[in-house]
Amino acid sequence: MAGAREADLRARSAARRRWPTLDRTSFGAALLGAATVAAYAPLYLYPLSVLTLAMLVWMWHRAPTARRAAALGWWFGLGFFVAGVSWVYVSLHTFGAMPAPIAAFTTLLFCAYLALFPAASGYVYAALRAPAWVKLMLLTPAVWTLTEWIRGWLFTGFPWLAVGYSQVPLSPLAGFAPIAGVYGVTLATVFTAAAIVLLAERARAGHDADAHASAGSVSQALSGALRHPALLVLAGLWVAGYGLKYVQWTQPVGEPTSVALLQGNIPQEIKFQQEGLRATFSTYRRLALATDAKLVVFPETALPLFLDDVPRAYLDSLADHAKLNRGDMLVGAVERLPDGEYFNSVISLGTAPVQSYRKTHLVPFGEFIPLRPVLGWIVSVLAIPLQDFSRGTPHPKPLSVGGQLAAINVCYEDAFGDEIIRQLPEATVLVNVSNVAWFGHSIAPRQHLQISQARALETGRYMLRATNTGMTAIIDERGDIVRVAPQFETAVLTGTVQGYTGTTPYVRWGNAFVLAISLAMLGTALIAARRAGRESR
Repeated sequence: MAGAREADLRARSAARRRWPTLDRTSFGAALLGAATVAAYAPLYLYPLSVLTLAMLVWMWHRAPTARRAAALGWWFGLGFFVAGVSWVYVSLHTFGAMPAPIAAFTTLLFCAYLALFPAASGYVYAALRAPAWVKLMLLTPAVWTLTEWIRGWLFTGFPWLAVGYSQVPLSPLAGFAPIAGVYGVTLATVFTAAAIVLLAERARAGHDADAHASAGSVSQALSGALRHPALLVLAGLWVAGYGLKYVQWTQPVGEPTSVALLQGNIPQEIKFQQEGLRATFSTYRRLALATDAKLVVFPETALPLFLDDVPRAYLDSLADHAKLNRGDMLVGAVERLPDGEYFNSVISLGTAPVQSYRKTHLVPFGEFIPLRPVLGWIVSVLAIPLQDFSRGTPHPKPLSVGGQLAAINVCYEDAFGDEIIRQLPEATVLVNVSNVAWFGHSIAPRQHLQISQARALETGRYMLRATNTGMTAIIDERGDIVRVAPQFETAVLTGTVQGYTGTTPYVRWGNAFVLAISLAMLGTALIAARRAGRESR
């Protein structure tokens, strides 16, 4: 007994010394994390995230200490985020003019911070002393979902690459998005991964019960795993998700609207340069006047001047053409107030009275400098124009344009589903205007397109995306891409969209529903662990 205890202490000590050094197992965890990115757009290999997460949970299950499990979670997260959001480097260095070494270090530091969230999940998993089924079926899905949600709001939030996005829109689990949002899909995905580990452990335990395993005992072990209640729950979860994909949560309202989404393909290097203004204004005027659509949507800051500096005749020509088509144009511009405040705005021109939407959720260091007295020095190493935007109202109203009530969101804002639904159920369509030229030829624009697919699915409404360089797209109420413009080409994407009315459960409850479920699962796990601890004494 003493020898076994000493061996256990040595293993724990070795595990502590190994963290966070990169050994073979840690390297494997990092590779698993990097591979998980293929589950997202543009590849959409949604089963992959289930498998890689199952392998990570299995590593946690076998880890000798909580600290070792945390280290494995951190390495997984580091590989995941370095592979998935390394495009941050492009915006900092290529377009933000930050020196390459500083940009690379900043990007790596950012990914290391994001990796702390899966590390926390691993630590909690290994630290709780409870039966395996409690840790796998209750604790793991709940903790991962809660930490992912925290990542989505802490320090203004970065919900990019939430696990739930990997299932949108192809997976049966995407059927839970209109009920519990993308975090509800995360919960179902991680539950699936943990259940696979539980079934594998059950099969292994059944096999090990016979020291001289034969073909028959292997068959018995597999049979025991197949009869485990977890398999029934897992099958029920996926069947329910598949069935929910065919539920019509919202209903068509009004007549369809013809739309034209403008993609100017203005190089980011000249977008805000004086010498590029004439070409930019000419391009967007030419594209806008060539269409007869009832609703025309420009990208984010398509007119890269303060709106009061834009020639009145230019705006009048757009408004007159919109009136000729008995519709409206939504123009991305910078709106400035007399007191000097300015906003990243979308302005309507045309048949309806002039309306504006002002961006609320600003990008740290791109649109405002947090803790300016401490971090203001960063401005000196970034060549990003207009770094001090003001925030619009947190509870905007949809704009009445082109026969629709449009819930406007600007670029990064559509990553926050609980903020998008503030304009619902009044809104009949969603409209996102973006300029992701900041991220060059990386996978960021395609990831952003998948995020928009999730918002359409959650709300049961069409999403219109007008971008500067791509991905400009029309997405239907089920999250499927109807049409998409080629990247890095000047284009006008035309189509017809149907407005929708009604309320999905997610629109009604937001993230509160999935948070309540996660907290209930966590509380149940803690109670079961406490009871198991008393019984073992």
